[in-house]
Amino acid sequence: MSVADLVLIGSVLTVDDAQPTAEALAVSDGRIVAVGERADVESRIGPDTEVVDVGEGCVLPGLVEAHGHPLMEAIALSERMVDIRPVTMTSADAIVAAIRTEVARRGQQGAYVNGWDPLLQKGLPEPTLAWLDGIAPDSPLVILHNSGHKAFFNSAAAKRAGLTRDIADPKGARFGRDANGDLDGTAEETAAVFPLLAGVISPSDYPSMLMAECARLNRAGLTTCSDMAFDPVFRPMLDALRGDLTVRLRTYEISNPEMRSTARPGDGDDMVRQVGIKIWVDGSPWIGNIDLTFPYLDTAATRTIGVVPGSCGHANYSREQLREIVGAYFPLGWPMACHVQGDAGIDTILDVYEEVLHQHPRRDHRLRLEHVGAITDAQLRRAHALGVTCSIFVDQIHYWGDVIVDGLFGPERGSRWMPCGSAVATGMRISLHNDPPVTPEEPLRNISVAMTRTAPSGRVLAPEERLTVEQAIRAQTLDAAWQLFADDVIGSIEVGKYADLVVLSADPRSVAPERIADLEVRATYLAGRCVYAKPL
Repeated sequence: MSVADLVLIGSVLTVDDAQPTAEALAVSDGRIVAVGERADVESRIGPDTEVVDVGEGCVLPGLVEAHGHPLMEAIALSERMVDIRPVTMTSADAIVAAIRTEVARRGQQGAYVNGWDPLLQKGLPEPTLAWLDGIAPDSPLVILHNSGHKAFFNSAAAKRAGLTRDIADPKGARFGRDANGDLDGTAEETAAVFPLLAGVISPSDYPSMLMAECARLNRAGLTTCSDMAFDPVFRPMLDALRGDLTVRLRTYEISNPEMRSTARPGDGDDMVRQVGIKIWVDGSPWIGNIDLTFPYLDTAATRTIGVVPGSCGHANYSREQLREIVGAYFPLGWPMACHVQGDAGIDTILDVYEEVLHQHPRRDHRLRLEHVGAITDAQLRRAHALGVTCSIFVDQIHYWGDVIVDGLFGPERGSRWMPCGSAVATGMRISLHNDPPVTPEEPLRNISVAMTRTAPSGRVLAPEERLTVEQAIRAQTLDAAWQLFADDVIGSIEVGKYADLVVLSADPRSVAPERIADLEVRATYLAGRCVYAKPL
């Protein structure tokens, strides 16, 4: 019997059906070597063993963000960009003042701002090209919408990015134009937004930004995070930082016009691994471009975001384009993760998935749907029958729940937004996610919101869609790891798996659901090494 490097004593919630709880666990060389009763585990304590008694706290598997953007969030939350997200600022006057201050401070460097959201930040001015040019007449200014699906840019930013009226819209994206065909200072979707950020930072600045991002994730109890819009340009940098990272990364590369990758499925190691390919059907409910079978409401909220009365939104990719993209990658062994919010778009991608699975059967494909706000029960049953799994952005209820019902879709459609309960009822393994930086990395709030479905006003949306605490915890640990093809090494506290762990201030099963979001993360361990400890 080997002597342990680390022993944790106290309440242990394993997320292992064979042994759901334990009194202690032992770690050696980064792996869990014993889980069970305290007396049995203590037999592995030697003179050099670190022994931690968690007291009234609780040990869980390290939490997993199944749909994140850490490589982009590292930039968005760095000193180089101004954070005006609704979680940071709500006053329209304060937001405009912060933008003006940044323009003056940066000069010809250009000002870059992230988090514009007129649905939650009442009274924002309309960010027309004239308004943007008025604030920054001589230097670049780029404002990212909080959804990440839209950007507003001034004339100087367009010039720096080489954007002219003759530029063609990229596949799946668009530049807004006025009645004369000139650029109007708006860009929608990744392929149009990302060029506006080119050169925003120096490559030498990025490693420290990414390490700060890892620290943020660790403070939230996260030990694994996907990157759901991976650009291969980051690959050499990740290789160089692999030994310094404190979060495991699982990447989904953005599909490209050539529809090929220089990587192979599963390339990498247990710290950084390329899992799959990311594709899109539609955009964001907050900018009006999700693909629905029913119309947006005609309200002050929808008029604020520019939705034409009677609009059912739209898809950004046609069925034929999706068939071509999936047909190029999937036969090569790539798993796919598809961003889709509207129910019409969900029908489209399920049709495409079904066709490619018929042509190229694969027993364990773990094809994914991302966000799925408007998914129906019939679509969930169909997805599960195909072996398709959903990652659900349940935190939208916490921030936009009232707007979803009253401002965008009405009580019938809006109340069952993000139907976690119906998804689990099919037998599907789901994950919960935050899509940071859209909402902060707050996995404990995800668990709480999935259990309560409470909107900001305090009303409960579709209580029948609530999860139990056990279901919600699985969706933030083991089942999230399974979606990322990592459940063989993380996601539960089992002998042989990495000792990726989080110590909470209390057992989430023992507190009221609404209090789970407020539990403290006291420590986070990656392979048995403490990567975060709450200051005393």
